[in-house]
Amino acid sequence: MNKDHAVGFGIGSLTGAVIGSVIALLFAPQSGKETRQMIKDKAAGVVDAIKGKTAEANEVVDAVKEKTTRAVHELKS
Repeated sequence: MNKDHAVGFGIGSLTGAVIGSVIALLFAPQSGKETRQMIKDKAAGVVDAIKGKTAEANEVVDAVKEKTTRAVHELKS
């Protein structure tokens, strides 16, 4: 499996999980107010998780940029 297929599979899996979770919440035996609050809380958790992963990815990118810049300067010297 190449990288594009892996990314597509991951996005599809995540999307399916989110849709399945929302459907499960909507059919849960609780009041609408409780369900809406639960969806809001879950969505906030997903947003926080995405922000955390994005921050981690940015740190990796910054580290790679720094190492690449150092390597280029060493090669030029």
